[in-house]
Parts: sequence; C-alpha cells; structure tokens
Amino acid sequence: MKLLRRLALIATPLAIAALLVAFVALRNRDNDPACDVREFEGSRFIVCTMDASRHQLRLASQDADGNYLRGFEALEAALGRDARRVRFAMNAGMYNDRGAPIGLYISDGVEEQRLSLTDGPGNFHMKPNGVLWQGDDGALHVDTSDEFAATRPAARLATQSGPMLVIDGALHPRIAHDGTSRNVRNGVGVRDAHTAYFVISSGFVSFGRFARFFRDELGCADTLFLDGAVSSLWQPETGRQDDNHALGPMIVALNRH
Repeated sequence: MKLLRRLALIATPLAIAALLVAFVALRNRDNDPACDVREFEGSRFIVCTMDASRHQLRLASQDADGNYLRGFEALEAALGRDARRVRFAMNAGMYNDRGAPIGLYISDGVEEQRLSLTDGPGNFHMKPNGVLWQGDDGALHVDTSDEFAATRPAARLATQSGPMLVIDGALHPRIAHDGTSRNVRNGVGVRDAHTAYFVISSGFVSFGRFARFFRDELGCADTLFLDGAVSSLWQPETGRQDDNHALGPMIVALNRH
C-alpha cells in the first residue's frame, strides 16, 4: 500500500506537467493561425503566412500515376497522411487546358517545365513576369523571370507566373492605380528570406489595389501575381476547400509536425 501511495504522489505531478505541456502547445497553435483577414482601401484580403523556418513548402501538379490533380480534393488524396499537416494551399500559377504549367516548374529539385521568356497575350506575358522559388537553404525569393534566367539559382522549388505586381518596391509599370479590370485574385509576396505571404482577395479587386496591399500593408518589396478568376484556397482550420474551378499547379504549406 505504501508503494501505491508513493506512485500516486509521483504520477500526479507528472500528469499535471503533461497537461500543462499540452495546453501550451494548443495555445501556441491557436495563436498561430494559418491565415487571417485584413482590410485595405475598402477591400478584404485573406493572408496566409508561410514561415520557412517552421513550415514546409511543396508544389503539386500530378499524382503518382501522372494524372493532373486539377483541384484540392485530388490534392488531399495525393498527399495521403501528409494532408493532416496542411496549413493552406492555393493555385500556384498559369497553366494550359490540361492543367500543366506553362512556365518554369521545379518540384523537389526536378525541373519539369523550363523557364519561359517568350512574348504573348494574357497576364502571364505582361512583362516583367516572375518566379517564386525556394533554395536548398530554405530561403524564399520572388525574382523577375529575366533575373532568374541571368542567375540560374539552384532551386528546390519554383513556379513561374505573371505579371510581377511589385518589383524592388515599385509597382509594375503597366499596372494602373485602380484599373477597370476587377477579379478575385491571388498572389505571393516575400517579406524576407523566411517569410512569404500568400494572399487571396475576398472580392473583386483591381491589380493596382492588390499590388499596393502587398507593398504598403504587408511590406513586400517583390510580389508575384498567381492568377485571377480561378483563384482558390484550401484552409483546413476553417473547413474551406474551394472546388469551383479546375486548377493547374498548386502550392501547399505544411506544418513540420
């Protein structure tokens, strides 16, 4: 009986300590939401934060059988057990009718589609366009396509889209202050080597307002437009998983644990 009493006295502090650890972990998770809503110039934006020191970034386009995923439901299935670690996912650049990327696409260090420097119609060819990429050291970058072509950095992940929204702190020269083209839009801006903001508008916005939001509200000196009209978000913590568009490449941020 004395032995049982001693074990009970030991177990109680250990149990309390375990509960405290669990509580702190839960509180920290609640204080680190994947996305939050911000207002700027009368528009609302959902801002999803990726911290390369704490989160993993992946690109996804095809499943193990080579079929294009085309949406978040298929992406979730392709991720398997890793789907439980998803912070958020978004569409990640321009694509053709099959869902294949039309610009640079590098996943896990393998270049599946080469960099495009051609001219043509549409937003992708509204020069300068650009590349979101991550190096082997985990650092995040948004460069113009010409800069990427000139330096040819070793990238473990890269997706090309266009146009650039903000270039070295200046708005793209062809973007009007608040033009007549209005759409739901999404894009990505890099604040520093470890912090990227993936943003989707909650309503129709112009290129100008969208670009200024990144520069003036989020402090991003280099920002890339990912797409408009088909812009979509998967945010597990709120139960949102858009499914109203056939997508191409998708980018996924995952918790490390």
